Amino acid sequence: MHHAIDLYDAIPSRFCGSIPNPERKTLTTSRHAASGNAVVFTLAFAGILASMMQSIMTPLISQLPVILHTSASNAAWVMTATLLVGAACTPIAGRLGDMFGKRRMILICTLPLIVGSILCALSSSLLVMVAGRCLQGVGIGIVALAVSLIRDVVAPEKVSGSLALVSASLGIGSG
Repeated sequence: MHHAIDLYDAIPSRFCGSIPNPERKTLTTSRHAASGNAVVFTLAFAGILASMMQSIMTPLISQLPVILHTSASNAAWVMTATLLVGAACTPIAGRLGDMFGKRRMILICTLPLIVGSILCALSSSLLVMVAGRCLQGVGIGIVALAVSLIRDVVAPEKVSGSLALVSASLGIGSG
């Protein structure tokens, strides 16, 4: 038996307000179960990548001044820049996700993350490395968007397990 579930009818309007949602979907539980699982695993993988971007430099902290030919206090900006930009961009990405679509914003947040990673891989100076890490910080917004997207596309009875998987992926990415 197929049951259609309108995910936004279950949410009281006082929580949604007048936020437009271009991704509003009606799920047919048996037909879209595989699709929901694919989305969850993709978002878990994105969570691993975003989490790795935050912590990937940690083992190199003591070597950064030598690698980047700078002082230890300047090299600390390599770590700080990512977290600072991530803290600023995550709520903005969330709001833009509400306005223009979460999937679209996840893809948009992925682009600076990739460009920043390439920039960091090719840099040998502090300024270029910090600029790359700032771009990577934009990608931290992927995590909040992923959690929100799960609530939109996964059947209500599977939301808690899906959120647990994405949350666990953050721990995996942090190492």
